[in-house]
Amino acid sequence: MFESSLFLSDDLDRARSFWNNMETRGISVILFDLDNTLVDTAGAGKVAIHKVSELLKNKLGHANISDICERFVRKLFEENFDPTAGQTIDQVRINHWHEAIQEAEGVDPGQDLASDCYYTWKTTRLQALALSPKVLAMLEDLSRSYKLLLLTNGDTQTQREKIEALRCEGLFTAVVVGGEHAEQKPAASIFTHCFELLGVKAQDCVMVGDSLDTDIQGGFNAGVRATVWINKRGASPPENTVTPDYTIPSVLDLPNVLDNQR
Repeated sequence: MFESSLFLSDDLDRARSFWNNMETRGISVILFDLDNTLVDTAGAGKVAIHKVSELLKNKLGHANISDICERFVRKLFEENFDPTAGQTIDQVRINHWHEAIQEAEGVDPGQDLASDCYYTWKTTRLQALALSPKVLAMLEDLSRSYKLLLLTNGDTQTQREKIEALRCEGLFTAVVVGGEHAEQKPAASIFTHCFELLGVKAQDCVMVGDSLDTDIQGGFNAGVRATVWINKRGASPPENTVTPDYTIPSVLDLPNVLDNQR
């Protein structure tokens, strides 16, 4: 039952052969995504939005708080931050809150309220982020057999603040933040940088992440040995998207995938 839930292919013999061959040739590196792979960033974001909702209720009273927050989340999702445009990520996201309130309320809320919303959201989200004890133990155990590399998309400030809050950098042989490079996942170039950083080849590596579009497609583009998709919701991959080599419901299942193929 366990194996049939792990593998997308019905050909278990082929899957076993694939992983046995992978071990024989010496898999030495596991590339991990961060957000919603190792940590529940989405959950932390919900906690932060709830905190801002309480702030807005105190400040605005009758306002449509849910509409304001939904507008901010939508702007955050659609964000295309350009560090060369002359604004910091903090300024850009303060403006998201300013626009969200103004659009929902029809009046200019002023920068002070927008700033209060943003820093409440930011601080709360960082405080809510945590590596679970089980994930921490898994990483420590895997690090005895593999080099671990953290490969995360996002602007430098935001991702480095998360890593600092998590105090996780020491768990990895290297940390690569997309915003510090010309291209981010799924571009092959940032994967090539990772391989060069550790002195390995693409075929020495496995890519683990929750995003088909960035993690799995990126691993495919770079030619890694295998891709492992974290599919927490049990959803079927959309049509015309890359097919992961393996799918598991939680990153905590990764050691089982590796161990069962020895």
